[in-house]
Amino acid sequence: MMLLREVYESAKVVSVGATRITVNEFTDQLPALRPEVLLEAARGVIKVMDWQVDKIVTEEDKGAPLATAVSILTGIPMAMARWYTYSLDAVSEICVDLQSEYYQGKLYLNGVAAGDRVIIIDDTLSTGGAINSLVEAVRRSGGEVVDIVCAIEKIQGNGRKHVFDQTGMIVKSLVRITLSDTEVMVLD
Repeated sequence: MMLLREVYESAKVVSVGATRITVNEFTDQLPALRPEVLLEAARGVIKVMDWQVDKIVTEEDKGAPLATAVSILTGIPMAMARWYTYSLDAVSEICVDLQSEYYQGKLYLNGVAAGDRVIIIDDTLSTGGAINSLVEAVRRSGGEVVDIVCAIEKIQGNGRKHVFDQTGMIVKSLVRITLSDTEVMVLD
């Protein structure tokens, strides 16, 4: 994860309300995301993930490029949870509440059927809010979450603990970071 580490070592830290977040190439495309960074992260996910899955699930925000790359490289279909509904009678949407580090609202999932074995892939684990909502949506659809992998884990958000406490699931991560007021420290 040499490139991913470099991206975070040079990332900027900004405040959004009371929350500190990173602005960087991988999650924000500032500067534009180099394909080799995305491929390194996708290959890292593929290396640690459970392959006994039918679907990849992610949310439409920052996790989408990573989950898409993993889907292309593995041939595993992907379902993307969205922040809006399609309002189509023929579409079976699961709606769950979402409260993440910087967004509160609804999350709508379709494309997961009863009995599907699912891996959730996201860019960053912080508070665990997005992951908890995705797990709930998959379970309410009748699917089974068998694995969760996030490329980055921002440890001060305690997301790993929050996800385990709420869902019983263990989140795997590739790189762990912590933020000060002015910089990102890469821990491993």
